[in-house]
Amino acid sequence: MIAPQKNRTTILRTVFRLLLGAFLLFAGVSHLTINREAFLAQVPTWLPLDGDFVVVASGIVEKVLGVALLALGRYRVQLGWIVAAFFIAIFPGNISQLVTHTDSFGLKTDLARAIRLLFQPLLVLWALWSTGAWLALREYRAGRAIE
Repeated sequence: MIAPQKNRTTILRTVFRLLLGAFLLFAGVSHLTINREAFLAQVPTWLPLDGDFVVVASGIVEKVLGVALLALGRYRVQLGWIVAAFFIAIFPGNISQLVTHTDSFGLKTDLARAIRLLFQPLLVLWALWSTGAWLALREYRAGRAIE
C-alpha cells in the first residue's frame, strides 16, 4: 500500500530538513578550516566588525543550526524561521562579493556571482518548507481568519 500524501510529504520534508542540517554543519566546519579565506573574502568591507571574527562567528552559528536541524525535530518550525533569518542576514556578503568583484569559491565572473545571488532565496525557502515553518504560518493565519 502506498503511504498517504501527507505522510509522504512529511517524510520528504524531514529528509530535506536533515540534508539542510548536514549542509549547514559542513559549511560551519569549513568556515573554521578549509574555506576560511574564501569566506573572509565575502565579508563586506563596510561591516564594522573584524572579518575573521565574522567568519568564525558565522561558522559557529552554522554548526549550531546544522546540529539543531539534525537533532531537534520537535522545534523544527522555530528553527526554520531562525535558519531563514540567518540566510537573509548573510545575504549582504553575497551582494558585496558581486559589487566588489571579489573572486571566491570559484566565482570568477560577475555573471557567476550574480547567478549565485539567485540561490539565496532558495535557501530561505528550503529552510521554511523543510521545517514546516511556512505551513505552520499558513495554518495559523487560517485559524485566525476563522475566529
